[in-house]
Parts: sequence; structure tokens; C-alpha cells
Amino acid sequence: MPSKSALILLTALLHTTLSKATTLHRCQAPDGSVTFTSMSCAAGEQLSLQEVHSYSPGWVAIMPEFNHEAVTGMKDRGREPGIIGGAEHKCGNLIDSSQRREAIINRQVIAGMSQRDVESALGKPDKINTRTSTTSYRYDLKRGRSAQIDFDERGCVKGKAKSRTAKSPR
Repeated sequence: MPSKSALILLTALLHTTLSKATTLHRCQAPDGSVTFTSMSCAAGEQLSLQEVHSYSPGWVAIMPEFNHEAVTGMKDRGREPGIIGGAEHKCGNLIDSSQRREAIINRQVIAGMSQRDVESALGKPDKINTRTSTTSYRYDLKRGRSAQIDFDERGCVKGKAKSRTAKSPR
């Protein structure tokens, strides 16, 4: 096994040979095929010398930032990008996802919720009434309390304002 000093010397020699440029022979045969070698070319091949710079770890060439104002003459106003297309809920964007989630947790019904949202909040209805294009869910209690939720033709809770809520009858 080689000694530590021999390994250090070998590492230093490899580092100095790898960090320098190396010359390779580019040999082109009469049929057009190209071969790169550190030895000389075969008879009949055309020789050209190629200088190769090995990769040096830790060194990165940084390109300067492009100055578009100098090229286009336009000034940057620093505007934020606009959202062209956004996700549209089937009931419109009357309420956002956090309001929907909070209403379901608190067992409330808010205008803009879907039938699935209402069932998640209150459970399966006791009675479902469907007329032409509207559906109504009715939740009954044994103590005489009840709640009726009306849905439009898309299956969304009807209501003009998002602050209109109905508490769970249970």
C-alpha cells in the first residue's frame, strides 16, 4: 500500500496536469471519420492540434444581466404579472376555499356552496325535492326544527349575498 506522502504527491501531480490545457490530436481519415487521440495520427490521416481546457471545479462564469432598457428604450415599471386564467368553481367564485372549508367545519351553509359541500357540512338530507331546474334539501329534527336549502340549476346554494348563512338544524 502506498504511503500517505506518495498519495499526496500523486494527487498534486494529477491536479496540476488536469488544471492546465491539454493538446489533443484531431485525426481526420480520407473517408471523413474523425478520431481524437493523444498519440499521433495514422498514415494518410490529416492532423490538426486541438487545445482542450479541463473543467475546474468551483469556477463558474457568470453572465452579466441583460439590460433591456438599453436595447429597447423602454423603462421597466416593476409591474406584477397578471393572472390571465384562474380556477373557476362550478358555483362561481362567490366564496374562496378557506371560507368554504370553515363553513363545512362549522356546519354552516353559505351561498355559493355546492350540493356536495352542503352534504359534507350537514350530512345526507331527510328529504330531497326537485322541481324543473331547482333542488331543495330539507333537514328535519325531532324537536320540530328544520332547515331547507335551495339550489339553482347548477347545483349551487341560492343566495344574493355571501353573508347569508343557515345553521345546521342538528
